[in-house]
Amino acid sequence: MPALRQALRRALKPALLPGGATSARIRWLGAGVALLLAALALAGSPWQRRVQLAWFDAYQAAMPRKVPSFDVTVVAIDAKSLAEIGQWPWPRSDTARLIDGISAHRPAAIGIDLLWREPDRMSPEAIARSLPAADAQTRARLLALPSNDSLLAGAIGRAPVVLAVAGAPEPTGEALRAPPFRLFGAEAVTSLAAYQGGWTSLPAIDRAAAGRGLISADLEHAVVRRMPLVASVAGTPVPGLTLEMLRVATRSAALSMYVEGGSLRRVAAGAFAAPVEADGAAWLHFSPSYANRYVSAADVIAGRVPAVMLQDRLVLIGITGLGLVDYQTVASGERMPGVEVHAQLLEMMLHGSMLVRPRWAVALEWIGLAAGSALLIWLVPALTPRRSLAAAAALLGLTLAAGWGMFYFAQALFDAATLALNLAGVSAALLAASLVEARRRERWLELQVEQQRQEAARVAAEFEAARRIQTGILPRPEALPPDPRFEIAAQMTPAREVGGDLYDFFMLDRDRLFFLIGDVSGKGLPASIFMAVAKALYKSNVLRAGDAHSDAALTGVLMTAANAEVARENSESMFVTLFAGILDLNSGALSYCNAGHDNPAVIAAGGGLTHLTGGGGPPLCVLDDFQYEGASAQLARGDVICMVTDGITEAQNRDAALYGTARLQAAQRAAQQAAQQAAQHAAQQSPGSQVGGAASMLGAVHADATRFMDGAELADDLTILVLRWNGTPTATAAPGTVTP
Repeated sequence: MPALRQALRRALKPALLPGGATSARIRWLGAGVALLLAALALAGSPWQRRVQLAWFDAYQAAMPRKVPSFDVTVVAIDAKSLAEIGQWPWPRSDTARLIDGISAHRPAAIGIDLLWREPDRMSPEAIARSLPAADAQTRARLLALPSNDSLLAGAIGRAPVVLAVAGAPEPTGEALRAPPFRLFGAEAVTSLAAYQGGWTSLPAIDRAAAGRGLISADLEHAVVRRMPLVASVAGTPVPGLTLEMLRVATRSAALSMYVEGGSLRRVAAGAFAAPVEADGAAWLHFSPSYANRYVSAADVIAGRVPAVMLQDRLVLIGITGLGLVDYQTVASGERMPGVEVHAQLLEMMLHGSMLVRPRWAVALEWIGLAAGSALLIWLVPALTPRRSLAAAAALLGLTLAAGWGMFYFAQALFDAATLALNLAGVSAALLAASLVEARRRERWLELQVEQQRQEAARVAAEFEAARRIQTGILPRPEALPPDPRFEIAAQMTPAREVGGDLYDFFMLDRDRLFFLIGDVSGKGLPASIFMAVAKALYKSNVLRAGDAHSDAALTGVLMTAANAEVARENSESMFVTLFAGILDLNSGALSYCNAGHDNPAVIAAGGGLTHLTGGGGPPLCVLDDFQYEGASAQLARGDVICMVTDGITEAQNRDAALYGTARLQAAQRAAQQAAQQAAQHAAQQSPGSQVGGAASMLGAVHADATRFMDGAELADDLTILVLRWNGTPTATAAPGTVTP
């Protein structure tokens, strides 16, 4: 069976090894999935964009921007201001007082996140027109007063104010007053976000401002992540509110745009520069909303604000009162007023803490997809599913960790999520294909194992049949006619399913017993077949010989004839050792011939032990035409001849120690002594009775050898043949029985 298992492993090994046609199919599938995902990314798959933005938001939620100092102040038209001054919209004279109150503290610039598109309804002239004609005197006094719009324009003109411009999807026909831009780079800018028109405040108010900046932003999925620092409005480049505030604060005559490859890369106002995307928008890195940024407009008008909150600062005016403005959801997940978004953008530009999405990050994502997919395509088919899963998890973990590291150390937006999902898709496809292939291979293996099992069962059945046949051709002691003059016992234990040892015994006539024992070279089925042939040929020679020779000469003649006949049928060049003998049952005369076999032991009734020597020659089939000669010996009553094959003396235990001749002789003596004691006891109990010693001798030797081996695997067949001569019974002796 071990040979069968090894043959099965050799047969299945090519199917179990990685590589080959199966692995190639799996790898081609992985490459196809990787190319499909890459094509979806190039086409701008909406789900990939959602994943990317959600991942960028996760960066900010986990690592919000730290504010080293608050250099921007938001003057909020909040609930407190509405309670003290009145509901919105205020008369523009009140807004003028607010601007004058701020400018009194000499801020660097004032940005107003408001638009005044229509004349003030609370202005004196508007009220005068609403009065009845009969009240001409009151109307005249009101018309003599300056308008609120002029008051507001005057306040704006006295301060470094930047007014808001809103982008419109359609042309508005309104004149745009934008600062000039200096262009650095040979290419023209063609990728700016574009608005067909723009909305500004009333011309009188707009003309009074020191600058104008865009406040519009296109939100993705209702979340503020980017703000334009420059955009095209009706074909004119217009700076964002924050960039224009920096230009006014630094008293720069123009703004700068830096172009590479036809795309805008950076904008600057004086010494302050910020990286932008090709469309002119900047990625925002939000901090939490701090109360330190805010002062109430009511406190400014009432003079209750410390000068340090406004002096030399960038100031933004915006509405935060509940019910007056919709709060915006920003990338960090927090909701805050739109005016604070501008304030935080100003802080980022002042502190150089803008987020960037550099070209190398995008290139690295593609390289990561290609290299990671190639690594997975190479590894997964070559590993077990568990190890493949571990390798894929390690690769995905490394990808995500790289994204977090780039955000933390370089403030760079690396899209690790989309890359990880794409690699996970490639890995899942490879793993699924590997598992399907493994299941298919498992079914194939099960079929092969079942076929091998059936084949093994067939072979085992054939071996069992061969064992039964071999056992059947070996004689059994009980098949001999009962005779008190002798006892004989035999046992053969094959090392494999069938053995190569042989023995035989039969009566030549009424008073002569023929017996032999042999050992064929080799083991297993070939040896058993050769054993059967040798045994049959030898027995045929014995039965044909008749009485032409004396017993002493006959054994040599028979061995010579057997050598000639067995050698003719020996195509495999095997050989066999044989010991054959003829015992005269009346006299105890023994004639024998030994062809290379171990000399049998003769154990006397008194315990003495000798060996049958002489009459020897080489094993059969070693020397052609060798003339064997027989030998003679005389047995005494009760003598036992114990014949074994070398499987007994060369038996090994678990430590590879040999059983040996000395241990065999000790077991034989002990068995003979035990038999004699049993015989004496039996004679005392029943005079004239006999106790068989052949079977007890065989059992004792076999048991001792088995104990010595202690479960070790048989290296050779174990065969024992024991013959005891009891002598001619006296007239008073009871008939003996042959002990099997």
